[in-house]
Amino acid sequence: MDSLEYKFRETPAGLEVPLHVQPRARHTRLAGTFDGKLKVSVTAPPVDQAANRAILEFFSDVLALPKSRLRIISGESSREKVLRIEGMSQACFQERICGWR
Repeated sequence: MDSLEYKFRETPAGLEVPLHVQPRARHTRLAGTFDGKLKVSVTAPPVDQAANRAILEFFSDVLALPKSRLRIISGESSREKVLRIEGMSQACFQERICGWR
């Protein structure tokens, strides 16, 4: 995945990654990019925060980080979300998601 396809933002609070989420997908996975955002498919429905929990669990596994370092900072009830990752650089994030299979 090419980092030029999606836009990161490094802040003192952490790396902010814009996401486009597809709930009720067949598989939970990274699905490319959509309109400058990292596209993530999750099997969970968008009901009772289930999709948001699935996103946090997925990125926790992919990035090998505790869920406590991940937070959805905007778009909790939308397909368009921003994920904040505490203590991770853009280069490290890119390396881990590119190496994940």
